[in-house]
Amino acid sequence: MESESTAYTVVSLVLSIIAIAGLWMVFKKAGRPGWWAIVPIVNLFVTIKIAGRAGWWILLFLIPVVNIVIAVIVAIDLAKKFGKSTAFGVVGLFLFPFIGAPMLGFGDARYQDDLAAA
Repeated sequence: MESESTAYTVVSLVLSIIAIAGLWMVFKKAGRPGWWAIVPIVNLFVTIKIAGRAGWWILLFLIPVVNIVIAVIVAIDLAKKFGKSTAFGVVGLFLFPFIGAPMLGFGDARYQDDLAAA
């Protein structure tokens, strides 16, 4: 029983480190300091801003159920800022951030801050 718990902890830690490294590189590509990716709350605020949303959206993450919808919207907006699809935002960044964030951060996707607001 203890070995299962240890294995789960190790896998969770590895996946978290991969996601954080990817987010670190996403921040750098967007012209923000990469180390902000490891600061709680700040990383959420910066992600919201990089996605092109107003900073007050961070308050919406405090509302149960609404926070899930907002997280999906921010993931989609972030994907679009890097020239990726809605599906990439939902699947790659919302459901599997340990895959999507490194793909954005370490891949050839470029941050497009000048996208016209829809």
